[in-house]
Amino acid sequence: MPDVLHTLLGLCSGGIIGFTLGLVGGGGSILAVPLLLYVVGIADPHRAIGTSALAVTINALFSLASHARSGHVAWKCAALFASAGIFGALAGAACGKVVNGQRLLFLFAFVMIAVGALMMRGCRQPRPAQPQQAAMRTAPLPIVAYGVATGFCSGFFGIGGGFLIVPALLAATGMPMLGAIATSLVAVCAFGLTTSISYAVAGMVDLPMVGILVAGGVAGSAGGTLLARRLGQHPQRLRMIFACLVFLVAFYMMWRSARAMGLA
Repeated sequence: MPDVLHTLLGLCSGGIIGFTLGLVGGGGSILAVPLLLYVVGIADPHRAIGTSALAVTINALFSLASHARSGHVAWKCAALFASAGIFGALAGAACGKVVNGQRLLFLFAFVMIAVGALMMRGCRQPRPAQPQQAAMRTAPLPIVAYGVATGFCSGFFGIGGGFLIVPALLAATGMPMLGAIATSLVAVCAFGLTTSISYAVAGMVDLPMVGILVAGGVAGSAGGTLLARRLGQHPQRLRMIFACLVFLVAFYMMWRSARAMGLA
């Protein structure tokens, strides 16, 4: 059981994750692993990944419930995408657990840089509004293929993977953006649960810390959402600031892991 200091650090870390998710949307959960490692002080990278995977899954469930009530989830597509992706997530988690922890963090840093770059690209090149949406494609093969690929990445790095899943759903089906965001949460929950179970079986999930992160995330999300509404006229500026934060954390993680491997 975490002591008082680690409990407070976990609550603060969960609050930061929830706050960034509420403020700028998807991508905030990618901060979970570095926060667990460098703020909370979990020494084992694999344990940090397993713990963050379960915490992200629980947070995604709350978001999914909200979108489901609004009727934005394409359930048939979500079931096919998530079912295929579970196999990818199992394979990814199995591969991730046998990779050296510091090497895994080094690769994770590159994923963070990719996330930051995608967010900056979205800020600089906003999509023009389209008055008419093309019909959604339902061919199963692209959905299955994208599901397996994104599931593997999610399992390997122990991330929710929404920043990968949303573009994959758009490419596979051509569904509206809002539908892709809502539908992606089904896959985030499925992949995260698969990954966390795989890590839990190996004893690499800190359950008390999961509860602490979720509790902090609920409070942080409320604050981030409130601030986002007040600053709603500058959404691109908020995403740009967050992308810069992701870059800083990624380079710090890369430096720390390189030092641990004797590369720097």
